[in-house]
Amino acid sequence: MIDTAGDGGKKPGEVFLSARGLTREFGTGKSKTVAVNKVDFAVRRGEIISIVGESGSGKTTLAKMVLGLLNPSAGEIIFEGKIRDISTQGKRRLYWQNIQAIFQDPFSTYNIFNKVDEVLMDCIRLQSGRLRGGGNLSREEKFEKMKNACKFVNLKFEELSNKYPFELSGGQMQRLMIARIFMLKPKLLIADEPTSMIDACSRATILDMLLKLRDEVDMTIVFITHDIGLAYYISDTVYIMEHGLIVEQGTADQAILHPKSDYTKRLLGDVPKIYEPWDLNSA
Repeated sequence: MIDTAGDGGKKPGEVFLSARGLTREFGTGKSKTVAVNKVDFAVRRGEIISIVGESGSGKTTLAKMVLGLLNPSAGEIIFEGKIRDISTQGKRRLYWQNIQAIFQDPFSTYNIFNKVDEVLMDCIRLQSGRLRGGGNLSREEKFEKMKNACKFVNLKFEELSNKYPFELSGGQMQRLMIARIFMLKPKLLIADEPTSMIDACSRATILDMLLKLRDEVDMTIVFITHDIGLAYYISDTVYIMEHGLIVEQGTADQAILHPKSDYTKRLLGDVPKIYEPWDLNSA
């Protein structure tokens, strides 16, 4: 794992979000599926975490429960020292002011009827709800905020203004999502395969932007990924999931360089190594 902190190795702070016995079941009787099975985890301020697993491992279901998009079947989430309560729309909105997400498919993230200007203006409205001064800004000040957010992700607001998100490229839409996060400045960002639909060059740029954003606003990032190499490269802490269970956890070095789980060893064995001959007949 490389040093991902811009200040030369900032150490994560105290635990501010955790889970105990988190479980999610779908269906009943013989058709019941346990997607997440009694999972425990802890997230520290300023930390970069990766939750790694293949399709069907339960990692995205876990992320949706943390976001409040799915209710747990059992267990609890503790946020800032208290059991999370998102039982009303107002409490859920307050929770979402602190926790945001970037999803792998940018095309399904945006309301197709809202132009880019409205997407960014919504962030300013949400900020005003947190008493950060957004409610009393002049029109010029609001546009300056939107321009600065676009500039952070190497976009020009003037070239995006009055366009619908579907008129942008996939890379531009991913950058626009990061611009939103730059404006909202949540305490926790959940990034669910945020680079899976873009080319390799854009992928590196998006990752660099996310890490820069983490340092700029002291944000915690949880990556949901199937890419164990990416997890090692960016993470302070790694959780490996298989069939709804966490089968390996620890620092990036502990979990990936010194794995104990057979599942983790198999994931590592599936990663091609450029210094070894590839056996294409074993597939």
